Amino acid sequence: MPGKIMAIAAHPGDGMFTMGAAVAQQIACGGAGVFLSLSLGEKGAPKNTPVKEYGEAQREATEKAARLLGATALFLAYPDAEIPFNEEISLAVADAIREHKPEIAITHWSGSWHKDHQNCHIVVRDAIFFAGLATLERKLPPHSVGRTYYADNWEDAAGFAADTYVDIEQVYGKWLDACALYPMWRGETGFRYNDYYSSLAVMRGALSNFKQAVALMSDATQRSARLQSL
Repeated sequence: MPGKIMAIAAHPGDGMFTMGAAVAQQIACGGAGVFLSLSLGEKGAPKNTPVKEYGEAQREATEKAARLLGATALFLAYPDAEIPFNEEISLAVADAIREHKPEIAITHWSGSWHKDHQNCHIVVRDAIFFAGLATLERKLPPHSVGRTYYADNWEDAAGFAADTYVDIEQVYGKWLDACALYPMWRGETGFRYNDYYSSLAVMRGALSNFKQAVALMSDATQRSARLQSL
C-alpha cells in the first residue's frame, strides 16, 4: 500500500503547485499526505494588499486546499524571505517528521535563485538526518524517511534533472481546483502559475506516456521510475 508523503516547502504555493499533485495521487491510491510550509509566503503580496492579510489568505487557502485533497496542512512561523538555515529550524522540521512519520519527502531542489528555496532544501536534508538519528533525544522517537524527491519548480530549475514521473490523470482536476484556491494562482502577483503548471503537467505526461504527469528528481541514491504513486 502507498505510504505517507510529506511535502515540505518554503511557501504554501510552492507546496501545492509543485508538490500537490503528487500528494493528491498518493492519497488517491490509498496513502496519506501532509503539507508543511516553513512560512506563509506573505511578502509576495500584490500591491495594495497588506502583508499580514495576504499571509493569512495564504494560510486559509492551504488549509482549504489540503482538505480538498484529503491531506493535512502544517505551518512554521518563519518570516517570508527570511527563512534561515540553522539547527533550530532543522530540528523543528525533524520534529514534524517524527510526529507525522512520512515514508516519503518532497521538497525544493537546491538549484534555485530563491534564497528561501535554497535554505529549505538544506534544512530538509538536515531534518531528515536528525529525524532518523536514534541517539538524538527529542520529544518523539526517531523516524527514518525512506525516499526523498525534489519538485519541478520554475524557480529551482538550475541542474534539475527529472528521473521519476508520476501519473496524475485521476487527480489532475482536483489538484487544479486546490491550486485555484490561492490568490496568486491566476497571475495576480505577476507570474501565471495556472498556465505554467497546468501545461507543465501535460508536457511531462507526453514525455512519460501518461495523459498528465508530475516530474520529480530523486535523491542521488534512488533509481529512475515511472509510477502510479510514490
